[in-house]
Amino acid sequence: MLSSELATLAGVTVRTLRHYHQIGLLAEPPRSAGGYRHYDVGHLVRLLRITRLTALGVPLSGISAVLDDPAAAERLLDELDREATAEIERLTARRDSIAVLRRTGSPPDLPPELAAFRSAPEPELPASVARYEHEQLLLVGHLLGEAGHAELVDLLSSGASAAAPLVARFYALDTDTSEDEVATLVVPVVSSSGV
Repeated sequence: MLSSELATLAGVTVRTLRHYHQIGLLAEPPRSAGGYRHYDVGHLVRLLRITRLTALGVPLSGISAVLDDPAAAERLLDELDREATAEIERLTARRDSIAVLRRTGSPPDLPPELAAFRSAPEPELPASVARYEHEQLLLVGHLLGEAGHAELVDLLSSGASAAAPLVARFYALDTDTSEDEVATLVVPVVSSSGV
């Protein structure tokens, strides 16, 4: 059979067939007087074996050893199983995170445990403040890493959400704000910190 016929029977492209020749996975058959490669059933069988192994996730570099060594095949299956298990765990964790984001309505760019501490859009809180808090949570969450998220959650849980109206008042300050208004904000903060 010709290259195109072999490729069609095996469900691969002629380009893939040529690549397998180049890397030594599939021996090239002798050419006819007209310059055409003529493949036999043995080529088809080997190509089907290669296709099956690649479908299992075997890298091309490891296929030669597996095709001819049952012990190598067993070791490879063990490794493929470990990799598949790890991938399933990663995907399960990702799905769990997606479920939390959907359930809480959290933005997907924040870790779910930190997203709960961003300010929701409220009339007394400017949008710029909510955006700033979101960006700060993103930066702090990244810098702390997942291991530090629990400590940050504990810190934020200690009453930071009750301070949202006060934070909004601070963000409303500008160069035209009177000293008296600044004093009304500073005194409660100093008093609550015990200073």
